[in-house]
Amino acid sequence: QVQLVESGGGLVQAGDSLRLSCAASGGTFSTYGMGWFRQAPGKERAFVAAISWNGGKTTHSISVRGRFTISRDNAKKMLYLQMNNLIPEDTAVYYCAATSRYSVTMTMSFTDYDVWGQGTQVTVSS
Repeated sequence: QVQLVESGGGLVQAGDSLRLSCAASGGTFSTYGMGWFRQAPGKERAFVAAISWNGGKTTHSISVRGRFTISRDNAKKMLYLQMNNLIPEDTAVYYCAATSRYSVTMTMSFTDYDVWGQGTQVTVSS
């Protein structure tokens, strides 16, 4: 089973960009579908984006579509989330997650993911 560690969060101003990274170790990264979720204070964990095992398919939530892009590099065992034109509503802890059952079809449900990272804080000031 893979282990996941996120990095790249921070405090930025509205309109700025950030790239989150998720490093995988152990397991076979390329066999997992991957996703990004976020959780703001007092709110439930929300889907952000997902990517199939080979990066051939991606999907993004409506709230981030056109601003965020998920990608992966299987050779480096890395998952990324490029976030552009950030707004204060993007403030949250961001988690990467892996699913062995939905590596091809992808899933937006956090209950379908088997492995989670510890999260990285993103704060966007207005």
